[in-house]
Parts: sequence; C-alpha cells; structure tokens
Amino acid sequence: MKKAIGIDIGGTKIAVGIISDSGELLERAEVKSDSSDREKMFDRVVEAVDQVLEKSSLSIVDIEGIGVGVPGKVDREKGIAVFQSNLPWQQFPITARLQERFGTERITIDNDVYMAAYAEWIAAQVKRAETFVYVTISTGISCSIIHKSLFFRGAGFAGELGLIPVLSEGVNERLEKIAAGPGIQKLAEKGLKVDTLSTKDVFTGYLNGVREYQPIIEKMTEHLAQGLYTISCLLDPHRMVFGGSVIVNNPFLLALIKEKLKIYQIPEQQHLLAQMSISTLAQNNGIIGAGLRVFEGME
Repeated sequence: MKKAIGIDIGGTKIAVGIISDSGELLERAEVKSDSSDREKMFDRVVEAVDQVLEKSSLSIVDIEGIGVGVPGKVDREKGIAVFQSNLPWQQFPITARLQERFGTERITIDNDVYMAAYAEWIAAQVKRAETFVYVTISTGISCSIIHKSLFFRGAGFAGELGLIPVLSEGVNERLEKIAAGPGIQKLAEKGLKVDTLSTKDVFTGYLNGVREYQPIIEKMTEHLAQGLYTISCLLDPHRMVFGGSVIVNNPFLLALIKEKLKIYQIPEQQHLLAQMSISTLAQNNGIIGAGLRVFEGME
C-alpha cells in the first residue's frame, strides 16, 4: 500500500493526513494557523506534517509524495501560492520550501477547493463523461467543476461562485457576502438588532423553532438558490456535492435549497435536484483529495 501526505491549508487551521493510494485516511493531525507572518505560517505547516508522521510512526522516506491545497490562486507548474485573502503568502514558493524541508521531490499543489472536489468526485464515483460540481459553503463560498474527468479552470480563476451577484432586498450583493458563515451572522445581527450572535446560534434558533430566526435562514437559502441556478443554467451538471462547515453541520439546509432552486428551474433542469447531496467526507475531503492527487496526477 502506497502512502502520501495530504495538506489542507486554511486561515484558521492546517489539517494534514496520511492517505493511502485507495483514498483511506490512515492518520490525521491538525494545528492552528498563524497568519501574522509568512514564515510563521510555513512553520505551522511543517509542525503539522511532523505531527502526523510521528502519530503514524512513519518517516518521510515511507511517503510517495505530498499534496497541498492552498486557498486562492496558485501557480501549479511553478509551485507558488500566488494570492490568498486570508494568508500572508503572496507569491510564496510553497513547493520549493517543502522540498527543501522534507527532501520530497513529488509535490502537487492546487487550490484547496479543487483538492476537496477531487476527493468528492472519486467518492461519488461519477461517470467519466459527466459534469460534476463541488460547492463549498463555509467562511466563504466557492465551487470546482470537473467535466469529462478534467478540471475546468478557465483562465485560472474559475469556480468563484461566491463572487456572483444575487438579489437581496432589492440590491445586488455578492453571494459570499450574504450566504457564507460571516454573512449569515451579519444578517442575523442586523435583523435581530443585536451586537454579537454566532452563526451556530442562528441555526440552533431556527431548529428550535424560534420565530425570529426563520426569515434569516429563508433569506440565506434563497440567496444560495439564486447562485446555484446560475450553475444550473450555465453547466447543467449531472451531479452536485456540497461541503464546508455551514452545510455539513446543518444538513437540513439542502432540502430548503432544493425547494427554492426548483422554483427557478424549468422542468428540463430539474433532474439536478435528485443528484444534489452533502459530502460524506465532511472536513477531511481537502486532505484526502490532496493526498490522492499525488498518485493520480490529475490536471
């Protein structure tokens, strides 16, 4: 059994796993990010890799390679983290630095959502000729498209679903601003006229039937339905899988989103409703996808 290291880097945490060539997560470690400085951030990545190797009783020589998912724009060929909104790594040579630190030649980097999408595509056993879309709803909103077994990348920034404008109370707002975790929190604070209220409190209140929370979730799912209808119209995908903490931790949202999406769709588009599901890999899809990409070399 061959093994690889998968790294999922975020502004809040760094998750690392030992992944088998069949996609099994053999060991996992997680450390907090330190985005105050580019070198401190890299040190945290090294710390996470060291931890997972120690927990698994493996050495780096037992590893086939390292896959890395980084937020924002990356240059895969040069191994550079080009731009991120939540990390201090503009033009950071992540591949060269990892090779220098661990002596591992085979390193694959990509956008973190693409890495997660690859794991979901494998898990869903999508037919090679089909179009698959992975949507993540968390601190931000984004998606990745796999068409006929290849990523659709456009000019390098395809899949930024969160930037799409949707209509909210008569004004066009970017979807991410009003339907991702922080956006939900702001909607709730504004609607309930309170200073601080966590996103988790909003979902708990909704599930407990508290009347004041109902319109917040209704608005949020309506906004998501508008954004997803754009995908439905442009791509008409065969399958769509959702990940990210907002929807994975609140699976009831999927039924509400489907209900609202159906209103927009014409009958010829509604086949998608039966093919929308929530990730079964939860918060591990990023590290599993990154590890698997070491073996697959998918472009």
